[in-house]
Amino acid sequence: MAGLYIHIPFCASRCVYCGFYSTTQLELSQRYVDALCSEMQSRSSEQDVSTVYLGGGTPSQLSFQQLEQLFIYIYKVYRVDPLAEVTMECNPDDVTQQFVESLAELPVNRVSMGVQTFDDRRLHFLCRRHRAGQIAPAVDALRSSGIGNISIDLMYGFPNETLSEWHRDVTEALSLGVEHISAYALQYEEGTALYRMLESGEVSEIDEELERQMYFDLIDRLASAGYEHYEISNFAQAGYRSHHNSNYWNQTPYIGLGAAAHSFDGVDRQWNVSSISEYIKGIESGSPRVDYERLDEATHYNDLVMTALRTCDGLSLQGLRPQQRDYCLRMAQKYLSCGWLQQTDDHLKLTRDGLFVSDMIMAELMMV
Repeated sequence: MAGLYIHIPFCASRCVYCGFYSTTQLELSQRYVDALCSEMQSRSSEQDVSTVYLGGGTPSQLSFQQLEQLFIYIYKVYRVDPLAEVTMECNPDDVTQQFVESLAELPVNRVSMGVQTFDDRRLHFLCRRHRAGQIAPAVDALRSSGIGNISIDLMYGFPNETLSEWHRDVTEALSLGVEHISAYALQYEEGTALYRMLESGEVSEIDEELERQMYFDLIDRLASAGYEHYEISNFAQAGYRSHHNSNYWNQTPYIGLGAAAHSFDGVDRQWNVSSISEYIKGIESGSPRVDYERLDEATHYNDLVMTALRTCDGLSLQGLRPQQRDYCLRMAQKYLSCGWLQQTDDHLKLTRDGLFVSDMIMAELMMV
């Protein structure tokens, strides 16, 4: 079975750190939804789908009628597993009474909410629309609508943030009792407003040692609260791993619909144009703007290293070709020696100390 991802690029405003393709052209939302439905029909091969994920952008910016239209087409075009995990991203300020009443009429059974921080000053810095006081009521409202699987996103490593401030954010997150928590260090991606602020000297990056302390504080606090640390940035209560995101890390095929969305069938990658106007024009004219890439052996190996090592299960050496296995173990030797990698049951796994420098380790293990 494949995972189905639908990109909803609309945002009421842009956050300073966001590197995902998004737009504030909300007037195009209906044409875009119509184009998504057309893309579904044109690309369908009656595939079996085990997970559905509406991401963005901000999917909760769509109207109930538009969301209903999308789900009608999803279930008409694809064979969706009756037990499928169906996730929708939203912002706390979008969780109104009307929203939760609408949500209860849709097949959504999991919500991923962009919390980021419980500090209003930092929310303002990020240009987030919600305030800290809206987060807990939003969780309560989602519960009342029947959503029993809630994930929140957190962010750490803000300019001038202290360890005690981050500690308070984690405490607030734990008080919500959500099933899943994703936490990421603030990134300064080229092309974002935040990157320009860094370049101009308006802000500076946090000290690396402090960021490391924040990460390990997160790991320890969530472990003590019963969360499984199953991927570098993801933590779940028992039975609540994100099935959709696990598809990516396990190299399961996935279908990506919408502007800038990527797809993978096990052999080829394809991705749609990163422009809502060009995407809509291409779909409406019958000539979609799509690029393709056939994965060679080296690229497939590199993808395995990059995804599998992120998980607590690690990289299966048995799944590699003999030449790849020899190369991987040779490159991994210095990290096995220093304790940043461990080899267990024919799997390579990052150790606790290796987690914080995972990008460097994975880059070293890849084939150039």
